[in-house]
Amino acid sequence: MAKRQSVNGSRARHENPIPNASRIGNIVMSSVIGGSNPGTRELPPTLEQQVANVFGYIRHDIEAAGGTVDDIIKVTFWVKDPAKQRAALNDEWVKMFPDPNARPARHTQPLPADSRALVQADFVAVLS
Repeated sequence: MAKRQSVNGSRARHENPIPNASRIGNIVMSSVIGGSNPGTRELPPTLEQQVANVFGYIRHDIEAAGGTVDDIIKVTFWVKDPAKQRAALNDEWVKMFPDPNARPARHTQPLPADSRALVQADFVAVLS
């Protein structure tokens, strides 16, 4: 068996020849996660819908790697305007990570102005 394992699960794969995540030992790192609707490559019109999809894909990918959201140690988000768009992230963040004493680290960066996506993310996890 290869040391590195591609993680895809049942959700749609990237258009390019890359997995949704990769695992070596107990470390999992995702590829970029977009907010398209499940089963399509269509982006919903609102930030809130795209954010909800991203969080669903985060859950799916960590579970496909054999972990849970409790194993996630850091999430990075990209949004058009981090200062104004954190509320949409925070709503889903608190749902996924309700314990304020056990949340992963988070960093939010600006997306390029010409991006069609309103949000993207990636995560790092250490499986227990």
